[in-house]
Formats: sequence, C-alpha cells, structure tokens
Amino acid sequence: MFLGTSVVALLGMLLSSQPRSSMSFLAHAYAVEVLMYYFLAAWVVLSLVALVNKLARWRDYAVVSPFVRPGFRKVERILSYFVWAFAIVLFVDRGVMGLFAITSSAIASNSNPKDSLSSAIYMLYEGRQIFATGIATTIELAVFGTLIAFFLALLLVFLRIQRIDRPDNDLVRFLKVIGSGFAKVYSAVVRGTPMMVQAGIIYFAGFGMFKGSGMSVTQVNGIWSTFIAGLVTISLNSTAYMMEVLRGGIESVDKGQAEAARSLGLSQWQAMTKVVFPQGIKYSIPGLSNELVINIKDSSVLSVIGVFDLMFATTTVAGIYYRQTETYMVAAVFYLILTMVASKLLSMFAKRLDVKSGPVMGTSDTTIPSAEAEH
Repeated sequence: MFLGTSVVALLGMLLSSQPRSSMSFLAHAYAVEVLMYYFLAAWVVLSLVALVNKLARWRDYAVVSPFVRPGFRKVERILSYFVWAFAIVLFVDRGVMGLFAITSSAIASNSNPKDSLSSAIYMLYEGRQIFATGIATTIELAVFGTLIAFFLALLLVFLRIQRIDRPDNDLVRFLKVIGSGFAKVYSAVVRGTPMMVQAGIIYFAGFGMFKGSGMSVTQVNGIWSTFIAGLVTISLNSTAYMMEVLRGGIESVDKGQAEAARSLGLSQWQAMTKVVFPQGIKYSIPGLSNELVINIKDSSVLSVIGVFDLMFATTTVAGIYYRQTETYMVAAVFYLILTMVASKLLSMFAKRLDVKSGPVMGTSDTTIPSAEAEH
C-alpha cells in the first residue's frame, strides 16, 4: 500500500509545484493547496518510515511491526484514499484546467504561438477542415478497401487451395493448376513489393491508359482520380494478405471434417462451401479484422500519388505554418485514436461472434495447425 500511494503522493507534490494556469480553481484557495501538499509530504515520510522499519525487522516484521496491526492498517487505508483524492484534485487543476487554458489561449491567438503545445493546438484549430477531410478520406479508404479486399480474397483463396481431384477431367485439372498458380504468384508479387510502389504503378498506368484512349487530362481526372487509384491500390494490396489469412484459417479446419463430408456424398465444391469455408472464415476473423487497423496506418503512403488522406492533410498544414514536428505529432495522435477505436470495435465484433480476438494471423505460406490438434 505504501509503495504505490507514495508514488501517487510524489506525483501530486510535483503537480502542486507547477505554476497555476488562468483557469486554476485552486488559485483562490492557496491555504487548501498548502494543506494538501504537506499532507502528501507527510505520507511520503510515513512511507519511508514504514520501509525502514520493514528493512530493520525483516524476519519478524509481520509480528512486531506496528504497521501490520489491524487498527493501523484501517487508518492507512483511509489516509490512502485522501492521498488519491488530493492527487486527483491537483491533476485536474494543473493538468486538465491547464490544458483548457492553453487551448483557449491558442485558439484566440492571432498568430502561431512559439511553444510546441500551443502551436499544435493552434494549427489543429486553424486547419480543422483540412484535417477533417483527411481523416474522412483515411477512414473511407481503410473501410471500403478492406471490404473489397475481403471478397476478392474469398475468390483468390478458393483458387489458392484447389487440389486435383480424382473425378476431374483434363480441362478442370488444367484450370485448377492455372488458378492455384495465379493465386500464388499474385500473393508473392503483392506481398513482396511496397504499397508505395504499387500505388505509383497503378495510378500512372491507369492515367496513361485513359490518356492513350484520347481523353483529355480533365476527363481522365474525372474518371481516374487519386482517390479511386488509392482505393484500388489498398484493395489489391490487402487482398494478398487477407487471402493468406483465409488460407491459414481454412487449413486449420480438421481435414477429417472434409473427408466426412465427402464420404456422405458431397462433392469437393459442396464440402468446401458448406463445411470447410464457414469454419475457416470464423477462425480467420481476428486476422481479417486486424487488416482494417493495418490499412488505417498503411494508407498514409497513398499521399505520394496525391490522395488527400490524413498524411496529405498533415503535410499541407505543415507546409502552411512551417512547424513540421508539431504537425506530425497531431497526425500521430489522430492515427492512434483511429487505430484504438477500430481495435475496440473489432474486438467487440469478435466477441459477438464468439471468436477469440488476438494478433494478426500469419500471412506466410506456413500451414497453421488445426484447432482440434491444439486441444
């Protein structure tokens, strides 16, 4: 008890030593704050005495020390509540109200303040429309790109896991080999090249194709915008990773279930769609959902082709005020908030489907052990 609360008391004393803001509610209660400060200091001294007593009487501390007596322990617990209460009051007065005061001053300022925090708040307020547009674009790219990639991944993973079946004729066997080979090559190429390079290739190749058809630059931009190119890039990129996640989930289904389905007269297609696929998708949900979080962060590279996402908005504001460090700190906070909210929502979604949420599933070519084998 003494160790944890003494740290809290020291933090409270540190906050009390900080200058008051213009919105401090303790500014007119100096005597009250002094009493709180000395109470916290007394608690730290008491904690040190308890520590010395414990070191001096290490062997029989639990028997002879007055600090372990029931009556003294009850007093300690009550006093620790006051320590926490005083520390919280000081945190609100110095931290929260101080932040409110800085925010109010920065917003009312006619020019960019010199200190970093005020400058970041000032640029955030002045460029709020730019940041809002960038955040909305980032969310749209991540959400729609992940959804499109999921359906494309379902198609590719079906090709990826194709195996030659005994009743197959030569044409079916040829198509299965071609389909499986295409999925493997697609996965290797996409996962082996950076998304930034893919974005440049897709955007400029598409632009050149439309331009070569006789369209003007204005007409091409109306059809092949940077947002569309970015959405195509993030969808095709995520497809490769989600395909491997789905493949891992499908291969984690016990092979005996597919064999049992075949023994009941189901074809390979029926066994896959009615028995294996539903379970495999369920096992893959944590990895599939985490791809959304990855896309929120990875979409930042799309700014190289002019997509007005959060990163593009950040560089725009930084270019206006020439305060790069503060602007990128604002962007970092926004990305952190977006990923934390997405992770929380996806965790709730996984629990609703009775799926254990966890880290991103492997996207390598290694087979994942079956769920039954783990038990």
